[in-house]
Amino acid sequence: MQQYTLAPLNADAWRVLAPDGAHVGNLKRVGAVWKFKAIGYEANGQLVPGGGPLTGQHNAMLPHPDALALNAVLHEP
Repeated sequence: MQQYTLAPLNADAWRVLAPDGAHVGNLKRVGAVWKFKAIGYEANGQLVPGGGPLTGQHNAMLPHPDALALNAVLHEP
């Protein structure tokens, strides 16, 4: 099972990285909850908000940034 990691950006956002280091989304604070924001990239490098391999988990919510909880949410069908 892939294990995604978190890398801090600022007080309200974390980068979500795939095991190979690819940037697959962000975890952003929205009010009192944290939301996963999936991203993808087109062949020309253009960012695709809500795209990429984790589109199905776009807007998944977490109570706080936590790699274990994030992985549980991202591995849900």
